[in-house]
Amino acid sequence: MPKSRIRKKDDYTPQSAKQQTTAIKLNSGRSWIAPLMLAMFLIGLAWIVLFYVTSGDMPIASIDNWNIVVGFGFIAAGFVVSTQWK
Repeated sequence: MPKSRIRKKDDYTPQSAKQQTTAIKLNSGRSWIAPLMLAMFLIGLAWIVLFYVTSGDMPIASIDNWNIVVGFGFIAAGFVVSTQWK
């Protein structure tokens, strides 16, 4: 059976230094996202901890166990905000 030809790849030649230096813009203008995300996480955590420490009297006594849902809502909002972080 005949043997197939071996193709030789071109040797690697690096690009010139002029083409390699490109300006990368790191500042996206969204510097408010990380602090907001962390604030939402901390507010949600503090809400739930406060509810348990005060035996349901605080933060809002009239909504009873829905305080846990409110706390997790803040945490979920923090995750939603985190999707915009670059």
